[in-house]
Amino acid sequence: MAAAHPTAHLIWTLALAAVSVALMLVVRNRLIRRQLLFATAVLAASAILHAAIVLLPDVAILQAHGWKVEALLIAFAAIRVFVTLLFNPWSRDGVAERAPAIVQDAIATALVVVAAVIAFRISSLDFLAGSAIVAAILGFALHETLGNAFAGIALQIEKPFHVGHWISVGSFEGMVVEVTWRATKIRTSAGNLVIVPNNLVAREAINNYSQPVAPTRLQVDVGVTYDAAPNEVRRALLTAVSQARLVRQSPAGDVLVADFSKLTVTYRVRFWVDDLSHDDEARDEVRTLAYYELRRRGIEMGYPRPERPVDMPARREQFQRTISAVPVFAGLPDDGLHALAMAAAEQVFADGEVIVREGDPGASMFVVCRGRVAVTVGATRREVAMTEAGGYFGEMSLLTGDPRTATVVARGDCTVLEIGGDMFSAYVRSNPDVIDRLAEAAALRRRQLNESRVSLGPAESARADTLTERMRRFFGLEHA
Repeated sequence: MAAAHPTAHLIWTLALAAVSVALMLVVRNRLIRRQLLFATAVLAASAILHAAIVLLPDVAILQAHGWKVEALLIAFAAIRVFVTLLFNPWSRDGVAERAPAIVQDAIATALVVVAAVIAFRISSLDFLAGSAIVAAILGFALHETLGNAFAGIALQIEKPFHVGHWISVGSFEGMVVEVTWRATKIRTSAGNLVIVPNNLVAREAINNYSQPVAPTRLQVDVGVTYDAAPNEVRRALLTAVSQARLVRQSPAGDVLVADFSKLTVTYRVRFWVDDLSHDDEARDEVRTLAYYELRRRGIEMGYPRPERPVDMPARREQFQRTISAVPVFAGLPDDGLHALAMAAAEQVFADGEVIVREGDPGASMFVVCRGRVAVTVGATRREVAMTEAGGYFGEMSLLTGDPRTATVVARGDCTVLEIGGDMFSAYVRSNPDVIDRLAEAAALRRRQLNESRVSLGPAESARADTLTERMRRFFGLEHA
């Protein structure tokens, strides 16, 4: 029987080595290739042992146990190759979801133990007795390590989370980057790598923010004085949320009245994000946009500030000087400029905020007082113009009531003067002779803009007579 061992073992060793090398040339999965390389190394060790047994017949220990050890090495290599090929994809990188690496290692270890029992012909009674003694020794010496290993296997089988999920375990929160035999590695939002022992993960409650769906709801609290009506505050805060780039628009956010204190009403703004690793940035963006939106609407945040005297005549004079520099209104008399100044309000926009959106209705125009804005068109937001301080936009909505023809976005924080239409409309109706001058200036402006855009065709030609008719209809002067 012993004489048959050399030939049989050598044939198995060479055959398995040939298969492993051939498969390394075929499969693309780097994990499989590493395991095949490891199996080839084990087979090489088996071949070396085989040569030693044959060449050293006088070494008693080699002759007594060498063939069994060689058979065990061959079995170990075969089991490693079989388990790796069975559970992992051949044509791409990665580990199969149904059997992660830690589970594959457990299966391979169990099969090798069975192979060892068979190779050394250990009786079941001796095996159980020996196993109990070994288990007792290992249990006392390695109870922490074994606890982590078994907990790791349980976590991989139950799959309460996957690599890439954002979770919190105990006091730790972050994205899972790896699960090993001993520990789960979590990268926090601060960029730190936290290594949590698996037995601790198994004992603690796990909050998986990435399941059952990826979007996660966040919230920020905003304090507003009692002077503002809740529905008006809700509209302002929802407008701010709609502008946030890190916030999902579906599911939609909402605003709740969360608390009443002595001086303020607390509003809870709730919204959804895709990537929880950017939760601080998303909250910052919503708070920043809420500040600008509430300020533009004249809604006080936090504790009410003491009233500061405002020199309204001086401010209106400054508004009038700013408006008089706008070419469209350069020909208006002082009373017309005064009417526009009385209908104007100063607004502040944050970098990236949309001031007007293409296609939206509008009845006002804007003059850039500080900073600059980008004029974009189409769904792709193609930039067609950059308007610096002193420039203006939106005059066609003020003069004709047309929807916005472009989207205008703040580039850096900017201050604009928004000229509303009510008081100006009253002035035009009482002074219909200004229509011709306004139409001529607006037609020139439209032609200049069209030269920087894609040709819009004859339907968009900016003829003064066409604009005059539209303006008269808008202001109710078609029979004047």
